Amino acid sequence: MAYTNIDDPSAHFQTATYTGAGASQTVTNDGNSDLKPDFLWIKRRNAGYAHALFDSNRGLGSSNPPMLESDSTAAENNNQNWISGVGTDSFTIGINEQNLSNTSGTYVAWQWKANGGTTASNSNGSVTSTVQVNQDAGFSIVTWTTGVGAGNHSVGHGLGVKPAMFITKSRGSTSSWTLWHQGMAGDTSYIKLDTTAAEQTFSDIWGDGITSSVFGYNYPATVYANQPYIAYCFAEKQGYSKFGGYVGNGSTNGTFVYTGFKPAWVLIKRSDGVRSWVMLDTKRNGFNVVNRSLYPNLTNAEATTLDMIDSLSNGFKLKTDNVIGNASGASYIYMAFAENPFVTSTGIPTTAR
Repeated sequence: MAYTNIDDPSAHFQTATYTGAGASQTVTNDGNSDLKPDFLWIKRRNAGYAHALFDSNRGLGSSNPPMLESDSTAAENNNQNWISGVGTDSFTIGINEQNLSNTSGTYVAWQWKANGGTTASNSNGSVTSTVQVNQDAGFSIVTWTTGVGAGNHSVGHGLGVKPAMFITKSRGSTSSWTLWHQGMAGDTSYIKLDTTAAEQTFSDIWGDGITSSVFGYNYPATVYANQPYIAYCFAEKQGYSKFGGYVGNGSTNGTFVYTGFKPAWVLIKRSDGVRSWVMLDTKRNGFNVVNRSLYPNLTNAEATTLDMIDSLSNGFKLKTDNVIGNASGASYIYMAFAENPFVTSTGIPTTAR
């Protein structure tokens, strides 16, 4: 039985859907608990516009917070009042923008809680990082600036355990989103969030390694000297989050993936082949089969042509034979967050969908 210390996942992660107002507007969450977002990821659903990512290490909660785009290698953009503030259970959009609040737009916003914007200096690595951590939920946001020398560097992440996954991006230059995941081949593997590319291996990609206190990073001085960086780091928490892998069976009666909770949100990527990432959540569907797909590496509007998964009380089951999620013999990695734990901390089972 999958017992947990997180009986209400909505205290740490929530999905909100809304219709754009064509002007400044406040979006309020509706979970069981209030959630003030520290990491906010917005995507327009009904048209092809960029993903918009914000976080409170980089100023979410104040005017003009810098925006990054998961589908782009572009540097961060802080020339607009994208998000004008956050509340105890909401965020406010400050501008009429196609990818945030257009009158003809429907949107989804995924939100994670860190530490309310309160950061601390971390000197565990060879460079000093600025970290805010939600250790209960296994999530940290890390910012740092590279040095002038090429080679291996290490960055403190604050989780207290080895991450299950982390995503990094140079904020000031045009470089890919580089991701490590424990479901890949090992600590020399990486995969890119903004492309369709398969998992790759480079012996020095993570420099001095990945530990309970730091992750390494290797960059050439001529390209990334004195550049600001961001990392989103995750550790598994039983009954709340899971970062694993599975092998497809090529059938619409697909592979079952045990998570120990009813998933609210799932990210999937074929790791041994060239395919897009796919994001799914139960908020946009509200019922099985979950078929409303968005793609972190693409600006595409929401697709509904594939029945992707059933969200079950203790995991998810693939309902497609498509290569994006369930090719026979193919390897996949996934990231999932809970709607409800399979069994609460007091031993009460959750209900099925």
